[in-house]
Amino acid sequence: MIARTFRWLTALLAAMIFTATSASAADSITGRWVTEERDAIVEIKPCGKSYCGTIARFLVPPPDGLDQRDINNPEPRLRKRKLLGLPVLSGFKEEPSLWRGRIYDPKSGKSYRSVIRRTSANTIEVKGCIGPFCQAQVWRRAR
Repeated sequence: MIARTFRWLTALLAAMIFTATSASAADSITGRWVTEERDAIVEIKPCGKSYCGTIARFLVPPPDGLDQRDINNPEPRLRKRKLLGLPVLSGFKEEPSLWRGRIYDPKSGKSYRSVIRRTSANTIEVKGCIGPFCQAQVWRRAR
């Protein structure tokens, strides 16, 4: 009887661990995401001990075409970088229900504190913040 109860508890514990691991994996922010403006796809992936995101594809070509450079960057030495492949999310570290890092807006040339939350299997909420004020966007998983 004790052996049967022990096996049952062991199986239950194993199932709980498997479910918790699966839920964490399902909540990952990795993948390709369409921005709220539907002008680009950002690919988020692990970068060392954090996560980063780069512009993987334009859905709407930038004003100077696919060869558009990072002309609004405040650092003159970075203005020659192409927007395609440009890192726009950096240093995102996972916390219990969100990821914190930095977001770069190539349209303004400014970087902001950022928070990303998974809102469903196919959407993430991306916030850029200045002090206590944040602006949120919903990005959808690219197909």
